[in-house]
This record gives sequence, C-alpha cells and structure tokens, in this order.
Amino acid sequence: MSSRQAEALLDLCRRKGITLATAESCTGGLIGAMLTEIPGASDVFDRGFITYSHEAKHELLGVSTALLDHHGAVSAEVASAMAAGALARSGARLAVAVTGIAGPGGGSAEKPVGLVFLAACRRDAAPLCEERRFSGDRAEIRRQAASRALAMLHDLACKT
Repeated sequence: MSSRQAEALLDLCRRKGITLATAESCTGGLIGAMLTEIPGASDVFDRGFITYSHEAKHELLGVSTALLDHHGAVSAEVASAMAAGALARSGARLAVAVTGIAGPGGGSAEKPVGLVFLAACRRDAAPLCEERRFSGDRAEIRRQAASRALAMLHDLACKT
C-alpha cells in the first residue's frame, strides 16, 4: 500500500469530477487517512464514516438491525448496505465500505481472522462486493484491506 495508490485515485477522480465517500469498520479510518495524506484531497474526498459498532452502522449508514442480526457485521450483505448507506448520506458519486476481522482475536471457524468483505458502488448501480482473506498481523490485515478498497474505487472510477 502506498501513497501513490491514493494519489492515482484522487488524480483520476479529479479529472473525471468524481467525489468519494468511505464507510469503514475494521480499517477504522485508514482509507480516509490514506486519501487525506495527499494535498488537495478535499477536491475529491467528500466524507468518511467510521462505523465500528452495530449501532454506528445502523445510525450513521442506515444498515438495518435485522440485516446485522441475521448476517452479522462481517458479511457481504452488510458491506453492500454500508456502501449504499455512505452514498445515500453523502454528496459523493462513489463509495467503498469495508468490514472484517482484523484480529488477533474475534475470529471463528466460519469467520476467521483476516476475513474481510469490501463493497464499492456508484449512484447508478448496485454495490460490487468482494470477499477477501488477508493474512498477517492486525496492522497488515488492515493495510491490505485499505489498499484493496482503494483499488476497487479506482476500478469503479475508471468505468464511470
């Protein structure tokens, strides 16, 4: 993960007039931090939501409590709802959401440490969701998830 990745995304979005929003759980604001390390990010980065708890996901992004209870916070369904909620509650054209288990604890056989769901969407389409299994310590899992989120936004921006 490098600042070049964030800079390339911001440059592309600036050229296309695209604004971004983030909804982060396990990355805890790392994606937003990567973007805002670049001077002029405010031209493109509208806002970021750090929604670590179920309550925050519900209150700030509108993720239904039934969805959270049925699928759990670490799921494709919740990642997609988070991305859609970030768009609905911002002026951005593109959004990305990340939810997962960064460890070292909290994992299970069904949802092990390193399991991350990412979703990216634009206003005129349903979210695109990915399931990833990252490895390493907590910091490395978070870095890998943030890097993949930036790559998903870049891919979506290229198609917009």
